[in-house]
Amino acid sequence: MATTMAGINQIPKEMTAIGIPQSGGPDALVPERRPVPVPGEGEVLIRVAAAGVNRPDVLQRMGKYPPPPGASDIPGLEISGIIVSAGSEGDAAMVGQAVCALIAGGGYAEYAVAPTVQCLAVPEGYDMIEAAALPETLFTVWTNLFERAYVVAGDTVLVHGGTSGIATMAIRLCNLFDIDIIVTCGSDDKCKAALDWGATHAINYRDADYVAEVNRITDGAGVQAVLDMVGGDYVPRNLACLAPDGRHVSIAVLGGPKAEIFIPQIMQNRLTLTGSTLRARSVAFKGLVADELVRTVWPFVERGKLRPAMDRTFPLELASAAHARMEAGDHVGKIVLVVSSSV
Repeated sequence: MATTMAGINQIPKEMTAIGIPQSGGPDALVPERRPVPVPGEGEVLIRVAAAGVNRPDVLQRMGKYPPPPGASDIPGLEISGIIVSAGSEGDAAMVGQAVCALIAGGGYAEYAVAPTVQCLAVPEGYDMIEAAALPETLFTVWTNLFERAYVVAGDTVLVHGGTSGIATMAIRLCNLFDIDIIVTCGSDDKCKAALDWGATHAINYRDADYVAEVNRITDGAGVQAVLDMVGGDYVPRNLACLAPDGRHVSIAVLGGPKAEIFIPQIMQNRLTLTGSTLRARSVAFKGLVADELVRTVWPFVERGKLRPAMDRTFPLELASAAHARMEAGDHVGKIVLVVSSSV
């Protein structure tokens, strides 16, 4: 049985959550009454303060990205809040702690279950709304740019979608680890926002050929890595931006799932093409990533040197408006749902 610091009876049996009765547009997100989930072995129950909004949530709502087996059908992949119960005695000491957590679903709700190993302690005084905007982009950028593309100090990288949650997190991490970062954006205003946030260079892809611009910026040397969320016809152009031994990492295919590439170019320049999805990875894998983040990145969070770029907040009941803003593409940084009035 789950344990709590204040008693199991203080946890309600039902909660408000955002359901998706039928796939569709933003209005497909509907507030519902749901049972409060019960944590299992190695899990904790979190009273949610805030929940980050991410592109995979939009794809799930549209019926294009179903939750993995065993995951909640409630959208939401990152949360912050207070642990109110634990599924095993070994985790009972965590009850009462403020945490943010990466989860496989269930974040758009008043309560959510998270694997204990995927919880990160929120430092005292750190804004809980900002904390909710950290896990998904932090885990994603770290595993793909720093582990799969193994970038190091002195490298230069190219990241598309320069004002997205992913790119703004990539900018901050590159700043912290002495890596130059070139981003692409769809307007001059977004380029300015990316530069103000810390990008080394920002290219308006509507006004300039980003391949030519990357070549100019790097004096023809190319970049060591590309983090790509677009796919489609961006892939061969990305490869043209890479330096010899460069790494191309695909994490989404917003521009299409197919690409035509010139294989001899890969062979001659010894390029590496890789990619990953995070949501369906095992709890054990995510726990290892969390451990690495605690060692290498979390000290910056504790010192207030790593905060996410924040766009706008919406109350939980207006999740549909949050999705509409994300789809409009006007946001700069993270959109967050505020679940608890106490944050």
